[in-house]
Amino acid sequence: MPETGRPGVARALDPGAVSTWVFDLDNTLYPATTDVFTQIDWRMTAFIAEYLDLDPVEARRVQKGFFHEHGTTLRGMMTVHAMAPEPFLRYVHDIDVTPVAPNPDLDAALGALPGRKVIFTNASVDHANRITERLGVTRHFDGIFDIHQADYLPKPDPLPYDRLVETFDLDCATCVMVEDIARNLAPAAERGMTTCWVRTDSPWASSGGREGDPAAYIHHQTDDLATWLRDLVG
Repeated sequence: MPETGRPGVARALDPGAVSTWVFDLDNTLYPATTDVFTQIDWRMTAFIAEYLDLDPVEARRVQKGFFHEHGTTLRGMMTVHAMAPEPFLRYVHDIDVTPVAPNPDLDAALGALPGRKVIFTNASVDHANRITERLGVTRHFDGIFDIHQADYLPKPDPLPYDRLVETFDLDCATCVMVEDIARNLAPAAERGMTTCWVRTDSPWASSGGREGDPAAYIHHQTDDLATWLRDLVG
């Protein structure tokens, strides 16, 4: 059974009082065990190897260094090497999405959930649409805020959150943000949103708290998004 919070962390959540649900995309709307993001990860390595004329091992080191220093590999390549973003985004998102299976449980849970639903992703709109179409949930979303609209600034940089709020005219006090990378929830909580962390086995997605003691900006957490949403709406 997915957990819905811990003492001292959980915040009361009435779905009927939520005006907008903000969902991350990769490893959030579909399980990380699907391993789709691994395809993107290795395509980033291949692109860097070609672009910078590096062997795969060095390209991998550069890629991971940029991820940790700049929030995304894309931002690091743009900042350090003045790389144009569009060819990179097209290449890394040219993946096989068939491992993402249709998810009737998620479809039903989103359909029963009151309030607007938007996607907030460091990926592109095209990639988001391909994923939601595979899941069978596209019709539930009122909009997508992607890396283009963020001027290529990735979460958790605070500026995209402010642009998201402005774009969708959000009342943060009545918003819920759901995300698999825990640190990306910190700016949402700072703006007054209730947060839910979708836990994965990835150490870089962890809350940063001690074992059993997640960061204070995480109000709810779950191992299964569809079940968590279903339980919320009863």
